[in-house]
Amino acid sequence: MDPVVLFFLLGVFAKLARSDLRLPEALYETLSIFLLLAIGLKGGIELAKVPLGSVAVQAFAVLAMGFLLPLPAFAILRGLGRLSRPDAASIAAHYGSVSVVTFAVATTFLSKREVAYETHMPLFVALLETPAIVTGILLARMGTLASVRWRAVAHEVLLGKTLVLLLGGLAIGAAVGPDGIEPIKPMFIDLFKGVLALFLLEMGLVAGGRVADLRRAGVFLIGFGVVVPLIFACIGAIVARLVGLSDGGTALLATMAASASYIAAPTAMRIAVPEANPALSIGVALGVTFPFNITLGIPLYLRLAEALRF
Repeated sequence: MDPVVLFFLLGVFAKLARSDLRLPEALYETLSIFLLLAIGLKGGIELAKVPLGSVAVQAFAVLAMGFLLPLPAFAILRGLGRLSRPDAASIAAHYGSVSVVTFAVATTFLSKREVAYETHMPLFVALLETPAIVTGILLARMGTLASVRWRAVAHEVLLGKTLVLLLGGLAIGAAVGPDGIEPIKPMFIDLFKGVLALFLLEMGLVAGGRVADLRRAGVFLIGFGVVVPLIFACIGAIVARLVGLSDGGTALLATMAASASYIAAPTAMRIAVPEANPALSIGVALGVTFPFNITLGIPLYLRLAEALRF
């Protein structure tokens, strides 16, 4: 098992054991800013080597997938789970969007096993951040779209720290290239895995604190948090193979499709759909799906990618 995953499990154990272990909030913010910038920079450096036209078809397919993924999730939540429209739409938006940290763990997993992947994959992380949120709002507000504070939602989504840092890092990396990044390489590239380990320690503490939310969510949502990511991973893997991604790229797109947002989506849905219960969406995303993906899911998605060679 990768050391970064063990850091996560340590955090979960500490929380459940009621240890006084905690990371200062300012440090958590600093770590998240570092990771977002580092992922963007690494993707931008490699994007500078790739003609943009060569990834246009792949980018369009990823965007389309982002808009469509919340639809089956919403249908399952409404039909089988019998959740209210706002709650179902909010959870569907979380599961259609993407978890940057899950992506970071997946890239670390592939690198450790020397599995190559397309270096422009961070671009797809940025592309998947927003579409599902738009779909979730539309699903929640059918017939009452005029009541949505679109300007506030757009500001939070498009100018929130996640997208600004990811796209900013991509732009900087693409602008300076491999040579220009050398002066800051020890900071953003060499220290990446250590910072990720610390961040996952905090994520373990947060996930351990969501146990009460999971009890309120019930058995259905716990099952949803495992089964739906597996279904979405299959969709992501099929899309990846159709647009010609490698084994590593297919595993990463499957991971993105299987992950659930717990940064951008909660903020946007709180503004657009305030009547939705955030404890349900964040509880199942952080308490079930995130631990499942980083411990069992990512290796499964690599096996899935290898099994789907066309």
